[in-house]
Amino acid sequence: MAEKRDYYEVLGVDRKASAEEIKKAYRQKAIEYHPDKNPGNAEAEEKFKEAAEAYDVLSNADKRARYDQFGHAGLSGQGGFSAGGFSMEDIFSQFGDIFGGAFGGFGGFSGFGGFSGFGGGAAAGQRVSRGSDIRIRVKVNLSDVVKGVDKKIKINKAVQCSECKGKGAVSEADIKTCEQCDGRGVVTRVVQTMLGQMQSQSTCSQCKGEGKRIVNPCRKCNGSGLVKKPEEISFSIPPGVMDGMQLTIKGKGNASKAGGVNGDLLVVIEEEEHPELKREDNDLLYNLYISAIDAMLGTDVEVPSIDGKLRIKIEPGTQPGKILRLKGKGVPDINRYGTGDMIVFVQVWIPKKLDKKDKEILEKFRDSDAFKPDPDQYDRQFFDKVKSFFNR
Repeated sequence: MAEKRDYYEVLGVDRKASAEEIKKAYRQKAIEYHPDKNPGNAEAEEKFKEAAEAYDVLSNADKRARYDQFGHAGLSGQGGFSAGGFSMEDIFSQFGDIFGGAFGGFGGFSGFGGFSGFGGGAAAGQRVSRGSDIRIRVKVNLSDVVKGVDKKIKINKAVQCSECKGKGAVSEADIKTCEQCDGRGVVTRVVQTMLGQMQSQSTCSQCKGEGKRIVNPCRKCNGSGLVKKPEEISFSIPPGVMDGMQLTIKGKGNASKAGGVNGDLLVVIEEEEHPELKREDNDLLYNLYISAIDAMLGTDVEVPSIDGKLRIKIEPGTQPGKILRLKGKGVPDINRYGTGDMIVFVQVWIPKKLDKKDKEILEKFRDSDAFKPDPDQYDRQFFDKVKSFFNR
């Protein structure tokens, strides 16, 4: 499979391009590669689809932010992250209005030397109906984030009415052609543009683009063609997701009427806080508190991790603020660029209150050379560790 091109490169815009600049660039690409202008040209059709896919991502603030941060992997991967998979019907139905109706939903493009329109005929002007998307929030814990997890949820969604098979009418005879648009679903007019004379098409206000009207609606769905029904949906959440990311489960949203396509299920990730570990990008942070005695003499301690307790060694003479790095014990990168680390910050606990016996014992060490501060040596060690951590 060919590697996807950068979406900004596809549209020929800068990464800081405004929404209006992106929209303008897409219009130009769509005109250049439109099937009506390039009949039978498979390469032009692929570029037409590629431009639509790029616009779908860059025109959406959430998708664009994920793409800027994670690239294509932030939009497509395990569990249904997806930005692509566009068919010509998807493009015609979703982006036709960006041209102010000049393409009639990309179904009636004309004006470039008399191109007849994609598909031709009366049905060419009609848009493919699409069901609405469903957005839900799914909570995941840190273990789910690190390892990935399979989820199964039940949602109440619109499905085609079993009584009328999505037609909305009692019988076929109860579906009449719309008189206003003669069944085309659009009303056509000729407009003068900088490119010359072009057909402008808008959705028919009488039939809402369906090209037909129902005279005897189905009693079960009241003419909508849809009813609510619970459905259990399974999907996978890949390792490395972050709070606020959105998974797209294609075709699992609300149904459309007969002949239409389903909407999508949009799953927004809600990451729960871990009681002991804090996530910072792909690293896991942990504050380890040890006694002054353990810091001086050294010891073995256990620290929490996603895989259970990890045993680490505290060297004798460990200073407060020492940073320990456990390689590969963090969160996998969503782009599969490796795994983060677990960073352990050693905090030496100094008691505020001592009883008489403790004080007597410690007084014996007050004048010992081993207990006399050596700031120069300590500062060098401490700042070297801090510098090493932030420059990793």
